[in-house]
Amino acid sequence: MRNPSSLQLTRRTRRNRHTQAIRDLVQETRLHPSQFVAPVFVQEGTKKKDPILHFPDIFRLSVDMLLKEAESLLAHGVKTINIFCFTPNEKKDPLGLEGYRRGNLLQEVIRALKLEFPELCVMADIALDPFTDHGHDGVIDESGYVLNDPTVYALSEMGLRAAEAGCDILSPSDMMDGRVGFLRKSLDDAGFIHVGILSYAAKYATSLYGPFRHALDSAPRIGDKKNYQMNPANVREALLECALDEEEGADMLLIKPALTNLDIIAKVRASTQLPIGAYQISGEWSLLHAGASQGWLDFDRALMETLLCIKRAGADFIFTYGAKRAAQLLLK
Repeated sequence: MRNPSSLQLTRRTRRNRHTQAIRDLVQETRLHPSQFVAPVFVQEGTKKKDPILHFPDIFRLSVDMLLKEAESLLAHGVKTINIFCFTPNEKKDPLGLEGYRRGNLLQEVIRALKLEFPELCVMADIALDPFTDHGHDGVIDESGYVLNDPTVYALSEMGLRAAEAGCDILSPSDMMDGRVGFLRKSLDDAGFIHVGILSYAAKYATSLYGPFRHALDSAPRIGDKKNYQMNPANVREALLECALDEEEGADMLLIKPALTNLDIIAKVRASTQLPIGAYQISGEWSLLHAGASQGWLDFDRALMETLLCIKRAGADFIFTYGAKRAAQLLLK
């Protein structure tokens, strides 16, 4: 028999945590596979599935292998992918011309995906760093400084190539000023009024991009990206960037990285009615794997907790390399 309590408590909040059924009943934040965006790395060739240095369980896929991966993602309820193109060195140049050449890999993979899986939402990364021989997201001058306006013109051409191939949503990740408005006008003038823009509105210059840069061989050969990516110390700047992109016609906003910017996600959520995404980036993914490999944490539990916290902060959808694994866990 239980002893009567000596405390005269009107409220006992633990009652709402007493059983799993009660905890499920009152849970405030929930994840669903349809809220995940799977970033994918595509390369030329066939039957290729190449591992990536320091990027556990992530591969560069040829188009035929990517189609198999897309089928598996859809089967698990993940309905959106974001394409990044790996470019061999012999196709790179200072202007990133391969990024907006008609008939390039970007167009090939978008057409293949939409033909095979018309129900799939296909996003395409719009940035020049995978295609430039210097590794920057735009056209540079003699000193290595990225020139804003010439870069925006190039990005609009790249966006048009993606739209021509059937892309649903363009995701410019370059952080150039004015690129959302110029891209929106270019799309509309060309008749692509239904193609959306997910702007990387607040993209920080973080130390956690390393594995991603291995994936695309896109690390800057000179300098760094701090004159266009944001200072991690700044909050008001992020709100300004998001407000400007919304004014220019962005349909959705993205915060990157996710885990180190939960406060930014929450503040942007409070400042806009647009859908907000957050990107759990390569370094975050690799840190989870590193901890699990040492026995310091349970990978699946840590993955789901981090995704839940990103969602709780205000993200409507999440870019994550764990999209399929998280979907599998949710469907159990």
